[in-house]
Amino acid sequence: MTEFTSDVKTIPYDDGDIFRVLSDMNNLEWVKDQLPEDKISGFTFDRDGFSFHVEPIGVVTFLIVTREPNKFVKFQSQNLPFEAHCWIQLVQKEEKDTKMKVTFKADINPFLRSMVSKPIQQAVDKIAETLAALPYSRIGESR
Repeated sequence: MTEFTSDVKTIPYDDGDIFRVLSDMNNLEWVKDQLPEDKISGFTFDRDGFSFHVEPIGVVTFLIVTREPNKFVKFQSQNLPFEAHCWIQLVQKEEKDTKMKVTFKADINPFLRSMVSKPIQQAVDKIAETLAALPYSRIGESR
């Protein structure tokens, strides 16, 4: 398995607020308009996962397979030409001070790895950056 890891991001919210949002993908529906659609498009979200269209693969889905309250959310891929998992890990250091890291592990053959490593790392970094900037106290409260 090849591992791609984001830098650790600091989020100025409690881990409970962050977990509440990230454990229900419906809460991220509003961010899809902020995502660049030059390589990935057609984002859809539901409680247990999200899907998007990527050329030349087609529709890729990530489903939540484990929710550990206030600690992590783990996803497993579907429709990729290789097995892949993604984790969003949370560690609260102090009140309103939570560290977050995104990890993506994939069983990529060596030939394909040389072509996809850079875009995957960039995607992991962008996901972490986007998640770190969300206003967690205002998302999903009206549900």
